[in-house]
Amino acid sequence: MRMEDYFLLGLSKYKSNKVRQEKFKENAIKKKSLCVFCKGGKMLCGKTRCPIIVKSQSMIKHSKMNNSLQIQGSSPPAVFVGRIGYPKVHIGPMVPSYFGNTEILDTPELWIGKSIDDIIDYRQSLVRGKTIADINEASKGGKIVETLQELAMANSSIDSEAQFYKKPQGRLIFSNHSQPFGPSAPLKNFEISRVKVDRSIEKAFYDRDLKASDAILDLYLNDTLITRIQRSFSIGMFGQGTKRKLVPTRWSITAVDSTISLSLIDKIKENETIDEYYVYIFNNMGNIFVAILMPEKWSFEWIEAWFPNTLWNINGQNPVLIGDYEDYNGRNSYARVGGCYYSARLAVAEKLLQTRRQASVLVFREILPEYILPVGVWNVRESMRKALETKPYPFSTLQESLNFAKSHLNIPMDNWIENSEMLKEVMFQRKITDFCIRSLR
Repeated sequence: MRMEDYFLLGLSKYKSNKVRQEKFKENAIKKKSLCVFCKGGKMLCGKTRCPIIVKSQSMIKHSKMNNSLQIQGSSPPAVFVGRIGYPKVHIGPMVPSYFGNTEILDTPELWIGKSIDDIIDYRQSLVRGKTIADINEASKGGKIVETLQELAMANSSIDSEAQFYKKPQGRLIFSNHSQPFGPSAPLKNFEISRVKVDRSIEKAFYDRDLKASDAILDLYLNDTLITRIQRSFSIGMFGQGTKRKLVPTRWSITAVDSTISLSLIDKIKENETIDEYYVYIFNNMGNIFVAILMPEKWSFEWIEAWFPNTLWNINGQNPVLIGDYEDYNGRNSYARVGGCYYSARLAVAEKLLQTRRQASVLVFREILPEYILPVGVWNVRESMRKALETKPYPFSTLQESLNFAKSHLNIPMDNWIENSEMLKEVMFQRKITDFCIRSLR
């Protein structure tokens, strides 16, 4: 009997026996054929739903709409700048095959409360046209770049027509950094109807003396959506003269989050500290967010825990914790956890500036198997914004706040403390003021 037949027979005969089930899984993993034996029905990977089936269902749903060399519809508006081949990258619009208000298809600020299925459908319905451009074409111009910049300037959905050299194809692409991207095709021609522009973005675009960082901050303070700022920055609409560059979408997201949060933090440091400990709790799409605000000067720490059978811990037996930290003076290196750090920091900075206080902020995130597919760092930013809008739980001491926090987490608090620079410092390091108080007694 072949080994494959033995595995199948064993699974059928001992389906209710967890020990043999795990042994089957272990052997299948070694042969790199777990999905072949599972076929989405036995959930051998440990996830609550099969991500392959979820993606396939959406692809089938939209397959007829994307089976053409031409597509007409209302772009949300949406543009994309790739990073492969940098400094020559793929750029292009994203267009659905229907008309109307399609803003939700490319506006993560509207996605809180939506399911992963909804988000996959949004992204699968957008066909991405792509053509190669040098990053310096942002300042030099050219028909396609200028058209995409005009598209990014729009304040509502724009009727568009894209023609391709080949029919759109490709699987749905997921990233920890940006929202998912659907099928794509080489772009032959792209036309848009007359654009009703966002005046604030238009002003920044035509100001060739304005630095890109200043343009980002001006637009943010003018209540422009983060998504729109990131989109415009990515397609090279900000900066002085010939310094304008196309910026890969995934880079632009973190750049905008970081630029804004750093500016807000400078203002936060001018305020008094909060006077109690506050804990915020929020659950979203298989993610648990717990934020603890402490009555100390500004510092920030983000720790995320990937459970077994999640994207970055497929074959692990225990949750894997990873985090990053900055003290009052900030940090001078890129956070190893990536864009999530900067998205969360932005949401926290917004909250503190709103309350005119400063604090040391520790955020825990548990990623459970229910989070079957990554949907981008927007999920962190918008989830944290939502969390900090809820009514906080106040406490007089750190221990009380930690005791409350651990009741909403699956991982023991000792594990979090072991991985937290902030908690180690607060709990185990004596302050100079402690010695001053002792000497006065």
